[in-house]
Amino acid sequence: MTRTALGSPESGGVASWRTVATEAPDLAERAEALLGARTHKTIATLRRSGAPRISGIEVVVVDGDLWIGSMPGSVKAQDLRRDPRYALHSGSEDPPGWTGDAKVAGRAEEVHEAEAKRAVARASSAPEGDAASLAAMELFRLDVDELVVVDLGDPPDHLVVTSWHPGRGVERRERR
Repeated sequence: MTRTALGSPESGGVASWRTVATEAPDLAERAEALLGARTHKTIATLRRSGAPRISGIEVVVVDGDLWIGSMPGSVKAQDLRRDPRYALHSGSEDPPGWTGDAKVAGRAEEVHEAEAKRAVARASSAPEGDAASLAAMELFRLDVDELVVVDLGDPPDHLVVTSWHPGRGVERRERR
């Protein structure tokens, strides 16, 4: 799979999921566990008017990248083509079963390569399907300019907010 450079941490650009996992392995692992805890997540995109749009989405990690796919003609895909900024939320359980949230924000890049579409289809809950349906899949790689994981502290009387940004690394805050 080829990759278009969208920037680097040094230039204030976005980073691949692989970069996040390399620079902040514990945080990326925790985020992947939260993202993988439920099939459906929520993604925010921007409408033509600039207003936010919330959509359900599935996310997979394949070959060190974070991916989403959608059906042909979806409004979220149209939004991302017009303005690639997104915000993704892992979803969460209601208290007292709540174990944490992962939030990722950055820019999406559309990918048309058949190899990438096959790999993502195999890794997701969607069937790979025939060549025509695979070709019609709208596929986006999610690059990251912010990762945030919110957990309960120990003791569980406060929140721990751990974040990563390109060029800044990992930061941890407690909220009481």
